[in-house]
Amino acid sequence: MTHAVTPPAPTSVPTGTTPVLEARGVFRFRTADGKQLPIVRDVSFSLRAGEFATIMGPSGSGKSTLLHLLAGLDKPSAGQVLLTGQDLGGGDEEYRAAIRRTRIGFIFQFFHLLPDLTVEENVTLPLRIAGENPKKHAARIDSLLQLLGVDKLRKRLPVALSGGEMQRVSIARALSTQPPLVLADEPTGNLSSKAGEEVVSLLRQVCTRLGSTILLVTHNPRDAAAGDRVLFLHDGALRDNQELTGGPFLVADVFSRLQELGI
Repeated sequence: MTHAVTPPAPTSVPTGTTPVLEARGVFRFRTADGKQLPIVRDVSFSLRAGEFATIMGPSGSGKSTLLHLLAGLDKPSAGQVLLTGQDLGGGDEEYRAAIRRTRIGFIFQFFHLLPDLTVEENVTLPLRIAGENPKKHAARIDSLLQLLGVDKLRKRLPVALSGGEMQRVSIARALSTQPPLVLADEPTGNLSSKAGEEVVSLLRQVCTRLGSTILLVTHNPRDAAAGDRVLFLHDGALRDNQELTGGPFLVADVFSRLQELGI
């Protein structure tokens, strides 16, 4: 019987020339009427440590499918996804799950906080799942809750929180294990405009102050403009690698590039 190899958990953010995340010629096909149709087409890009990048694309452009591939939730039909130099397709689901537990933090549109756990218990849940004692990380968790403005809410249940507060808690949870990569899937899609702006501003602070690498996937030009880089996805492909670099940007810059690309 062959057992999956559990990858070692990194103790710090990667340095040097190894990208935190790298996609190499990634394809994903689906079968329809006996034909193989591409959902994601030949996607290649990389993220360095401490970078805040956004992927912008309309509904149906393949954003969710690509995010699943980058997270190791699904395997590419062709190509490779590497996280800190390690091929996510190099093992079975148990292998990929072990990588996700320690190396990727997730921020979702609908928060996914456990209703019977307090804020503090939700934030430290990934540590417990990884076999860590949260008490050993108490000082860091306290600092994280303060940075995200939820330290005074730590004993509350999710039902007592606003949408913006719940998303702040989910960001803290994503960062609790100090993962080298954070993936944010439409993190403002369930929030008011004001709360959404605050969440995106916090993500920028997380990048600047903690050195986290963040990839935010969105159809919202305002959110996309917050990135150091904006990559444009259309019909499953990055549009000729015509990305914006040197951000954050004005929202008008994103709209202008969308018009140029015909998206």
